[in-house]
Amino acid sequence: MITIDVFSDPICPWCYIGKKRLDQALAARPDLPIAVRWRAFQLNPDMPRDGMDRQSYLSAKFGGADRASEVYGQIQRVGAQVGIDFQFDKIPRTPSTLNAHRLIRYAQRPGVEKADGLMPALFQAYFMDGKDIGDVAVLLDIAQAVGLDRPAVQEYLNSREDEDEVQAEDVFARRLGIGGVPCFIIDGKYALSGAQEPEAFLPLLDMAVQEQTAGQSSVEG
Repeated sequence: MITIDVFSDPICPWCYIGKKRLDQALAARPDLPIAVRWRAFQLNPDMPRDGMDRQSYLSAKFGGADRASEVYGQIQRVGAQVGIDFQFDKIPRTPSTLNAHRLIRYAQRPGVEKADGLMPALFQAYFMDGKDIGDVAVLLDIAQAVGLDRPAVQEYLNSREDEDEVQAEDVFARRLGIGGVPCFIIDGKYALSGAQEPEAFLPLLDMAVQEQTAGQSSVEG
């Protein structure tokens, strides 16, 4: 089994693009046994829990609407190439993603295992539908839609369970030298930073397979 740890944030448009390109790469290696693990990285770790007005956020981040439009225009063009129709104008608030990361962590628990459906649903909700994915009610609707047990998720999100773990994972990522996302770590050895083209994943996946095969051969020998 080859593990791919994906450090990402569900309000990062490049992470959505990166997921699409990872999916394309894995489709080119359909016989590989792959386990994708989503890891927490918060673009805005100091964001208030209730988020902030989108325009205020963009002004603070980019210094004005013109610069923000330029940046997001480029992202829209790249997104269109992988089938993403970004609707940035629909987003009224930039949320804290702490609870979204907690939900992702919950969805990856043994016996739950719904992260494969949850991640695209979170991206869709935020980038196309303009929903506030920092809002627990919104997260509950998304969780239910992908097959998670709503009462169980509600109990979990209404607690503070896994908050420390999510924040610790974010700190761990930065200590690894990850300053931006997405960042893909393949089999704990090979890192690929950014929303790279699908072809960039293939040699790393092939090397991971070769190393695992060589390791098994040496043990059997």
